[in-house]
Amino acid sequence: MFKSLVIGAGTMGTVHAQAYEKLTNVELVGIVDTHYPKALKLAEQVGAKAFRTYEEAVASIGEIDVVSICLPTPLHKEYLMKVADQGSHVVCEKPLARTLTDAKEMITYCQEKDVKLFVGHVVRFFPEYVRTKQLLDTNKIGTPAVVRTSRGGGFPNASNDWYADFNSSGGLVLDMIIHDFDFLRWCFGEVERVYAKSSKGRVYSRVEYALVTLRFKNGVIAHVEGTWAHQNFTTKFEIAGKSGIIEFDSAKVQPVVTGRNSSSPGGVAVPESPLKDNPYFMELQHFIQCIENNEQPIVTAEDAVKAMEISLAALESIETGKPVVLNEEKVKEVIQ
Repeated sequence: MFKSLVIGAGTMGTVHAQAYEKLTNVELVGIVDTHYPKALKLAEQVGAKAFRTYEEAVASIGEIDVVSICLPTPLHKEYLMKVADQGSHVVCEKPLARTLTDAKEMITYCQEKDVKLFVGHVVRFFPEYVRTKQLLDTNKIGTPAVVRTSRGGGFPNASNDWYADFNSSGGLVLDMIIHDFDFLRWCFGEVERVYAKSSKGRVYSRVEYALVTLRFKNGVIAHVEGTWAHQNFTTKFEIAGKSGIIEFDSAKVQPVVTGRNSSSPGGVAVPESPLKDNPYFMELQHFIQCIENNEQPIVTAEDAVKAMEISLAALESIETGKPVVLNEEKVKEVIQ
């Protein structure tokens, strides 16, 4: 039986806690939040103990096998090191860090402490995205050429309104559409060039829109749209290949549709899933299995760094107004 602890009792902390509660081989032993009433409320819901600090939890519980860090991005590194010091494996919500330097130090630190590091890029566990990857891998639409993705909802509410601080959150490019960057890289390999435009600084600060164009080394071109200006959260994508199209729109509540070329028609937002076991449950179940069997996860910490690199390149492009060519050697330095 694995003992798990969740640090942070906000939206993602709640998601992690509810998933751990359902896992048959995991005992959720505690919820940590500096706002104790919040921790206590969640702890009572999932049958765990509440703590004000991580140190208090460790002193009370003793050995903990895996800890989920569900805190604002600027706090990830600090708590990851605390957890690694105790010899516990780490599940860290995305983005892994605000800077590539911090991400490198976090990966290295976990390696030195001989603990596993998992990063919550949960899109790889959503059935529509998994099915799309399978369709691409089996060449159902021929050679892919052009992709369009969209992800958006309302501006996220969180403690101390930390999302409104761009230096902390990186805005929707680093915090939200990083999901699409990770998915697209999973499907099409490495990105060669990034060009982006954003509404940042032009409109009301709590309304944000960005459009990022990615050119992959294999020739695929992707247009990635993100927005914090809509009332309801939705995701959609279209992938066009030489012999067909794969498309999905969460607003239509339909499974992935493969259209062959023919005359016939073919707080923080937490996306929902119709599955009995939602993708967040499957993600944590997978991470626990990786610990148990000493296996590599579907999404590695190095993958998380690569997604960060694309996001940060997009932010650089927005700032400079110029395309950014990704430096492969620089990335190797970060993730090795």
